[in-house]
Amino acid sequence: MRVRRSLTIKQMAMVAIVSIVFIFVFVVVQLFHFVQQSRYTTATQMESIAHTVRKPLSAAILRADIPEAERILNSIQPVGVIGRADVVLPNQFQALRVSFINERTVPVLISRLFELPVQITLPLYSLERPANPQPLAYLVLQADSWRMYKFIISTISTLITTWLLLALVMTVAITWCINRLIVHPLRKMAKTLDGLDAEDVAGHQLEVPRLHQDDEIGMLARGYNRNQQRLLQSQQEAQSQATRYAVSGLPNKMLLQALLERANPGDTALLIVACETLRDAAAVLNEEQRDMLLLSLVEQIRSVLPQEVVLAQVSHYDFALLMSGVRDPWQAMMTAEHVLEALKQKLPVQSLPVRPSASIGIAMGEPGVSGELLYRHAVSAMFSARRHGKHQIQFFNPEQMDATRQRMTEEHDILQALEHGDFALWLQPQVDLRSGQVVSAEVLLRQRQPDGEWALPEGLIEQIERCGLMVRVGNWILEESCRLLADWQRQDIHLALSVNLSALQLLNFELGPVLNEMLHRHRVDPSALILEVTESRRLSDPDAAVSILRPLHDAGIRIAMDDFGMGYASLHQLHRMKAIPIDILKIDKAFIDALPADDSMVEVILSLAARLELEVVAEGVENDIQREWLRRAGAHIGQGYLFDKPLPVNEFLTRYGRNTNDSL
Repeated sequence: MRVRRSLTIKQMAMVAIVSIVFIFVFVVVQLFHFVQQSRYTTATQMESIAHTVRKPLSAAILRADIPEAERILNSIQPVGVIGRADVVLPNQFQALRVSFINERTVPVLISRLFELPVQITLPLYSLERPANPQPLAYLVLQADSWRMYKFIISTISTLITTWLLLALVMTVAITWCINRLIVHPLRKMAKTLDGLDAEDVAGHQLEVPRLHQDDEIGMLARGYNRNQQRLLQSQQEAQSQATRYAVSGLPNKMLLQALLERANPGDTALLIVACETLRDAAAVLNEEQRDMLLLSLVEQIRSVLPQEVVLAQVSHYDFALLMSGVRDPWQAMMTAEHVLEALKQKLPVQSLPVRPSASIGIAMGEPGVSGELLYRHAVSAMFSARRHGKHQIQFFNPEQMDATRQRMTEEHDILQALEHGDFALWLQPQVDLRSGQVVSAEVLLRQRQPDGEWALPEGLIEQIERCGLMVRVGNWILEESCRLLADWQRQDIHLALSVNLSALQLLNFELGPVLNEMLHRHRVDPSALILEVTESRRLSDPDAAVSILRPLHDAGIRIAMDDFGMGYASLHQLHRMKAIPIDILKIDKAFIDALPADDSMVEVILSLAARLELEVVAEGVENDIQREWLRRAGAHIGQGYLFDKPLPVNEFLTRYGRNTNDSL
């Protein structure tokens, strides 16, 4: 490798530029000093000359002898300094002027800058009356400006020439010194490094110059040698780590970071699992036992991870879990808990019982957070978890930790309510508007309150969905509904049950097999079950919903579109989900409340249902006027407080189970 511009040339140019700047300042200062000295000398000479002619000139002026006065003034011409002499009366009248040389023009800038020409004024007094303080006239002598101008030019030339020669000498001297002290050692180091072969780079050491043991060049060489030693150690550790990773068969840290850079930061979670057992066993177990322990831990972690989670080994003792499609910290927390539970299992390592322990740090990806920064966040959270003791989990963001703990508390409360029977099904009758008979009932969830009352707490359904328990609670509701239908069929009670499905259940591919198994196990007629499709959020994959509901419909289960005309269950959503086999439309209570004053929307829905040959259920019927309007308009079934409020199963059975043919 060749340099395009030598450092010597650069330093010479820099020294020369600095020298010229300082030379300019020195030349200006010295020039003004020399000119002032010359002005003072010239003025002194002219004062001496003026004093030699003062007395005879005063006498001639007193006698008004002009020829004598001119002769006296002409007598000072041979001096050569004075260019002009004037005699001026006290009233500023010029009485006499004598010029000794032809004045030549001096540049105006020089005249103004150096205040040219130089002149003095000397008063002339009467010799006969010396006590008279009033002068007879004034003698004005003016120096030759051209002579002073030549002096200035000569001084500038001399100063510039002298200082430039000095600057040249100093530039060469300083450059030579710098060249010997800095450039030569650096050039030697550069040539040495440039000539290294690829196999000699690792661990290469520079020789510290003899004259530079205690200066910055010596520091540079020693720093390079120290970094080379660290690099060699890192390569050796990396080789050892690569060997260790080959045993576990997991991706390493480099591959993990590459995956992090490609991941979507908005839905990514990174978990760092620090296994203290591997660290503690490093000094106790032999290499074969450590490998066996490592493989056992990897298998335990893998056993509780979904297939889409990437498991990597980022150091001898630490693992990383990369989770994609995760927006809720609670999901990452659940995975971390499963990993901790798996690692707590006792492991026999060649007859040595080992009970592993670990600490887990979690960092949630956010827009604008790079993969490297996300990794550092997770490592920081892991160290925080380790400081709290063994088997601890910590988020990088404390707010996420608090929210996750609250979520886990909510989940515990919901699961405990299921186990202790604090959830129950209540039923609200659905009545045929033409005959007045109870033909079906909607299943509603209720929870036992601390005071013993049963109610649906505000936000309970959203809380169940937020905790990821909607499928579990929904399956419990389906199980209880099938058991209730089986009991009714044995008692010859022919009523249908309408059960709500959330979007999470609707996109669960296990819904079909699980529900078919329940119907088969309880021997329930599928036509007695109605599934109401309700959405707590927009259905992201209608095709998946169709693939789940179509087999259920073919098996005899009826499908109802709940809250039709409101929110996401709108005409637009119906158009997107037109492939779903729908049997029933349920008109939302908001439209029923407007009857009969505003009947436009209800008429549109009834007209649409008639065209599609769908049964219509009107929710929220609360007075006879609404019921009569709906009956005349062609609605089939009504539900609301006009007929009855939601009731416990036993009370509902008492009122309607034995009298299904009675009219309301």
